[in-house]
Amino acid sequence: MAATTQQTPEGTPCWADALLPDLEAGKRFYGELFGWTFADGGEADRPYAVALVAGAPVAGLAPKRDGRMPTAWGVYLSTPDATALAARIRHAGGQIITAPVRVGTAGVTALAVDPGGAVFGLWQGEERPGFGRQGVPGSYCWTEVYTRPADRDAVDTFYATVFGYRTRDLDDPAADFRVWSPPGPGEPTDATAIGGRSVIGDAFPAEMPAHFLVYFAVEDCDTTATTAVRLGGRVTEPPFDTPYGRIAVLADDQGAVFAVLAEPAAA
Repeated sequence: MAATTQQTPEGTPCWADALLPDLEAGKRFYGELFGWTFADGGEADRPYAVALVAGAPVAGLAPKRDGRMPTAWGVYLSTPDATALAARIRHAGGQIITAPVRVGTAGVTALAVDPGGAVFGLWQGEERPGFGRQGVPGSYCWTEVYTRPADRDAVDTFYATVFGYRTRDLDDPAADFRVWSPPGPGEPTDATAIGGRSVIGDAFPAEMPAHFLVYFAVEDCDTTATTAVRLGGRVTEPPFDTPYGRIAVLADDQGAVFAVLAEPAAA
């Protein structure tokens, strides 16, 4: 999907990036896994690699400036006013980790945490509105937040309050999953969905923190998983089928976890 310069609805995922110990190693891994090429999007003292698919920006890679920072993928939610959104997040029971700060002429960013402890970014895009392509192989296609069952109600209330999401729960007794759609007329559907909330159940390690999982579209889920392992990564959840396509959860060769999705027609 080609990028537009118009403001996307507030709360819509508009960017994703990974914090890595070794930026060059990350470029090698994802360059081969997804066919990404890279452009320099940073400043002299803050390197940042913008990943490209067919010349359009699809994600970013950044070196960790502090070893205590997690090696992880993160998602950014769009806003026309990061300062106002940060105030709403605090009022609704979230926290601001990094106050809104200008990134040159690209936009304004901030980091927030929801009541369950999941971290997400805010992005007030200006010269860089966000994704240039979505839903095509090698590009972002979905995200969901994983939270502990004890925090579920507070987290649901938080996102509904802050972003006004229209929500629906999957009609599956085996899944505790809430789908988000931006504010708007009509009932939320698959066509309007922009993300969702899942829970960290008994199948997950007890020490797993709340987190957002970022998905990338691929042509073949199984081949991508095999390639990730060949490149030094690992499979944390083997490929499995869902009504929305074939999914696998992977970790890169530095430990950052992400998911891949091959839609049914391509699976």
